[in-house]
Amino acid sequence: MSQATAEGVSEPPASSQSLTVATSKSARQRRKIAALEEKLQSLEAGHEVKQREINYYMSKGRAIRRVVTLFDNIEDLICENDRRCELEEEDEDRTVDQDRLQVGYITLNQALPWFHSKATNMEHEDYTYMLKKLRQGADSARGDDTSKLKGLVADWINRDLKPALPVDPEDKYCRGFVSDVCGRLLCPTELDWNSPVVKAGIRDRVDGYVVTEMSWPAFLYEKYTADQENLEEGLFKSTLLLQAFKAIFTSPSSARDVAGDGDAANIIEANRRAKKDVYSSKKVKTHLRFALSSVTSWRSVDGDFDYIIFWKNIVDFFEIAPGRASQQKVKRLLAWWSRKIFGTSQRAELTEGAKARMSVNALAKQRAQQDDALFDSE
Repeated sequence: MSQATAEGVSEPPASSQSLTVATSKSARQRRKIAALEEKLQSLEAGHEVKQREINYYMSKGRAIRRVVTLFDNIEDLICENDRRCELEEEDEDRTVDQDRLQVGYITLNQALPWFHSKATNMEHEDYTYMLKKLRQGADSARGDDTSKLKGLVADWINRDLKPALPVDPEDKYCRGFVSDVCGRLLCPTELDWNSPVVKAGIRDRVDGYVVTEMSWPAFLYEKYTADQENLEEGLFKSTLLLQAFKAIFTSPSSARDVAGDGDAANIIEANRRAKKDVYSSKKVKTHLRFALSSVTSWRSVDGDFDYIIFWKNIVDFFEIAPGRASQQKVKRLLAWWSRKIFGTSQRAELTEGAKARMSVNALAKQRAQQDDALFDSE
């Protein structure tokens, strides 16, 4: 007997096999498969959650280029708000561009009410990921809108203006100032497109006829004509603008007829969205200019025309009106847009007598009278 045995210490097993309980190979394989399937389901569930998150951010981001800002980065809006939060007193030296960014940040939080609190509480990595997906959604929406208008604008022009040489819905190279009808719509209001000298000067970019963002183009005006003595009259009231707005924000079919007021099919929802969406018409003006041009892909500068400054000029017209008279005109213009897009509701004008005669109220009154009569008889 060995020393270990004599001292009562057990000898190690001769083989590890003595510690196992025999199981069938098929049972072991089934358990492995089940474990792998469970792991796969967990991974797929995590992927689905991530994908839903991506889709959510991208879908919400589509609102940014439509109702917040057409060109500014989300980060710039956030930085301007952070800068103001760090100030100990009001910044009297702030610029117009800084005010514009701050208005954009406020509008962003109105469009995405969850954004501010979510961005405040997120880890930096999740925060940057969210901004990335919001940007992708925003740029995707802008691309979709410009693509949509490409063919629609050609159809509207051909139908309503009946040019001698119709605009090709698929070919943008034939638009811009090469096209007589598109050139007329893009022509600065201070110039007369019907003049051969003006046409040649614009096409050759001769001094005095260079088209920049500092001129209001004719397509912005009612009947595409401006009164040089009163340039505000009819501005932003063109048929093409209404058609483009409806095509983007309601449906392409609703843009077929814009002669009358909107039908207000859902006036409650319309009224809730009216101010937000009508302010978005500033973006539509820029997109419409792009659709009329010969530029084939989205860019911020088209020759001598800077779309970013053009956008800012439109924003400033609405948001930096110089005095009370101008502010009242802007309010009337926005009210005109609300009426043309959404129609008007007569609900608020109903008298109490008219409401009482309506069948729902009349029935309620009759039932109450019958109940009172039955109570009295008992």
